[in-house]
Amino acid sequence: MEGNTRSNEGNLRFTADFSSQEQWVAGHSWAYPDGGPVNPGDDKLDHLVADADYCRSGSFRATRRPDGNWNTGLLTTEGSAEEFTLRTGDILETRVRLPEAIGAWPAIWTWRDGGNEIDVFEYHPDNPDLLELSNHVRGAHRSYTDASIHPGAWVDLKVEFRARSVIWWVNGTRAFADGKGVGRNWHAYVIVNLSVCGGRYHPAPEADVTAMSYEVEYLRVRTSARP
Repeated sequence: MEGNTRSNEGNLRFTADFSSQEQWVAGHSWAYPDGGPVNPGDDKLDHLVADADYCRSGSFRATRRPDGNWNTGLLTTEGSAEEFTLRTGDILETRVRLPEAIGAWPAIWTWRDGGNEIDVFEYHPDNPDLLELSNHVRGAHRSYTDASIHPGAWVDLKVEFRARSVIWWVNGTRAFADGKGVGRNWHAYVIVNLSVCGGRYHPAPEADVTAMSYEVEYLRVRTSARP
């Protein structure tokens, strides 16, 4: 479903249809060791599943497994028939509803060839008013806090992937311009997922929590006249 907020910047390149198997691969990512399904080295309790109920509706879910891991939803454009990649000059816009359960770790990010990672956002409900905004390509990060950010909140995000600066907008406010950028030849796949924290960096879920989710209402990409 499309949100109400639209941008006049650039031409539309990509509109996410999470149900499309041409656009997205479910339950597999080369950002995880051997493509998954687990990634304990990153303190994740994830066990990636390709089940459509975990990701294909735009509701990204996680449910507790008997072995202590969690079945989790992940979609990536890497390996899909269309193999869409973000590139320098693109603008990504999305609207998400943040999860409420401690231990939830939602994110929208990019990946290619073992790197090229830009985090559109990461969120941990134990830091209820904080979004993590990161450029791992050139080493920039901001912990952005605002009263509009809290468990269960709807958040509008826009990221401009410029050569000399990546710029994040949160709920219409310019939240971070990193002054680093991605360079002129950067390109990367898109990943949307819900991970579960293992407890090393952020608290793991309480024992009585058996399920969690977050929503992605829309995700689209435009190309800008200014790379």
